Amino acid sequence: MTDVNLDAPTPAVSPVPAVPGPVPAGDLPGGRGGGGEPAARAAELARRYPAHEGADRLYGDEFHRDPRRTYQRLRSRYGAVAPVLLDDDVPAWLVLGYRELHYVAGQPDLFSRDFRIWNAWDLAPADSPLHPRLAWTSTVISTDGAEHARYSTAVDDAVGAVDPFELAARCERIADRLINVFAGDGTADLISQYATQIPTAAGTTLLALPPAEAGPFSDDMNTLLAQGGTAAREVEARLRETVRAHAVARRVDPGADTLSQLATHPVALSDDEVFENLVMVFLMAQAKTAAWIGNTLRLMLTDPRFAVTLAGGRRSVAQALNDVLWEDPPSPNVLGRWATRAVQLGKAHVRRGDLVVLSVAAANTDPVVHPGPGAGAGARQAHLAFGSGAHRCPYPAQDIAEVVARTAVEVLLDRLPDVALALPADQLAWQSTVLLRHLTALPVVFTPA
Repeated sequence: MTDVNLDAPTPAVSPVPAVPGPVPAGDLPGGRGGGGEPAARAAELARRYPAHEGADRLYGDEFHRDPRRTYQRLRSRYGAVAPVLLDDDVPAWLVLGYRELHYVAGQPDLFSRDFRIWNAWDLAPADSPLHPRLAWTSTVISTDGAEHARYSTAVDDAVGAVDPFELAARCERIADRLINVFAGDGTADLISQYATQIPTAAGTTLLALPPAEAGPFSDDMNTLLAQGGTAAREVEARLRETVRAHAVARRVDPGADTLSQLATHPVALSDDEVFENLVMVFLMAQAKTAAWIGNTLRLMLTDPRFAVTLAGGRRSVAQALNDVLWEDPPSPNVLGRWATRAVQLGKAHVRRGDLVVLSVAAANTDPVVHPGPGAGAGARQAHLAFGSGAHRCPYPAQDIAEVVARTAVEVLLDRLPDVALALPADQLAWQSTVLLRHLTALPVVFTPA
């Protein structure tokens, strides 16, 4: 689907005859969730998913160095929807088309968040990184229908109560405090020492925790994001106890903070529901906002368009933030949609239980919508970096992320006006994940302050 009419009601999606489901897990080496030996999994992939044999892999150095090239190749070969292989060669369909992504995101009855209908779970090894990414939780992220509406109402109202001006002032103080740590060194890593720390610290202030608890809570959140296994479970248990204790107290004596808003919302979330939704939103916001900050700083330090005015106006910062959302979105691909029945999506024959991945990065560059170099500001607001449909990022949360990211970039450039990369731009490395477009480090040099 290369020639599409944006005024048309929907892309080409229609029911097709059902096909046999997967073989029982017991028939595969490794049993439930074991995935079996690589050779056995490869043979099973070829037998059950012939369209995915030899498909492009969305992992590995080549992909992460230049994912756009992969998206262009897939679009040229398959059109709006392409077969791809995720980690451990797990099959999925990648939605590359702008209209097709809108359609899938807007049809939860046809493309559900419920992973229990997934027909390829047995092809993912037990230690596959896909398992925690696709796990179901009782949160606004994982649910559909009335349950999702209940969680969404509480989360939207809670984040909507945040004062953006007060938040900006808090972010300025946080940014100044972080910069003070390395300003005298003349060198820093703007990812680990700055970009990844600001969103967590800013988010923690919205919970109105006592000063003695705010620091440890922020550290635990960062640990939960970075680690897995036993360490993560211990941290989660500690965070759950902290949130539970404060949720109980806020129901008796609520404040204007986000935790109080969730704990006392009319939908009556349980203590566990308060924790699950708070932590899920907190972690997603931290990861994406940190990547947004880092990617914007990288753009401004490497692109001549921004270098000219780097020490000048604020307009260049706003433009850089917006350009990143179009060209280098923090969350380039979104996992977690499963077809509830067989459909024809674009040219792809999608079966019931197939995993569908929404490629925000590819859809943003769809020729039918991508703004040209001379496009005005209004033409560059239709990106999908914040999602689409019922599971899009809440509008108040989008505003919060923008305040945090803009303030972080502006304060850094004010404090360190001659900041420059400490190595050639082509030597910067990206994290090896299909879900997050984030530098592993951004080393810089500047005049010590």
